[in-house]
Amino acid sequence: MITTLLDLQRFLNTRANAGLVEDGKRGPKTRAAIIAGFTNPDAVPVTTAQVQMIADRLGASLKQVQAVAKVESNGGSHNEQGQPKALYERHYAWRRLRIKMPFLSDPAPGGYTLDADRDGLNDSWEKIADMSMRSPAIAFESASFGKFQIMGAHWKTLGYPGPVEMVWTLRDHESAHYDMLARFIIHNGLLPHLRRLSTNPADNVGFARRYNGPAFAKNRYDHKLAAAMR
Repeated sequence: MITTLLDLQRFLNTRANAGLVEDGKRGPKTRAAIIAGFTNPDAVPVTTAQVQMIADRLGASLKQVQAVAKVESNGGSHNEQGQPKALYERHYAWRRLRIKMPFLSDPAPGGYTLDADRDGLNDSWEKIADMSMRSPAIAFESASFGKFQIMGAHWKTLGYPGPVEMVWTLRDHESAHYDMLARFIIHNGLLPHLRRLSTNPADNVGFARRYNGPAFAKNRYDHKLAAAMR
């Protein structure tokens, strides 16, 4: 598991040929290498056959998995810069550090921006890189990632060796995002609710509530899933 900045530097040198000096020290080269290392504008899109394999693994239909993908994902798996989609949650970092840090750690949720400084880099990934200078584990645990925006904090229960390694699997193939969704569904007891999805919103309440939380009704996720099934 990657726990220190030195670990992360070694990982990036091995996996992304980052060319970093492995000294465990913060610096602009390491910061840039974190963002660049997780960037792949040529990530391979998922195929229908791969989604069918996920559906078979879950004992669900292709249409049911596709409906979840349509409703629960916000478009593709990667952002415009080529990194796996991410949303940094500063209040998650606060729970681990109990120290207020501008942009990085705060007891209140918020601060969600896309590119407030207009430097062409995704703000969440900049925050992940900045927090990684202090703790890679906390940085990657404190954001949701990928097509289905699953928190890095779930890495252990989903069977990954660490949060950094979990997100690395998302870098090159969209199919890995579906694999992560499958792990999340299995671990959280959503299988029977997934298999019940239909064009009737009443059949979708169980999945919508467990995946989206108590706000599912306000956001009409059960109805959205029914529409996607149609």
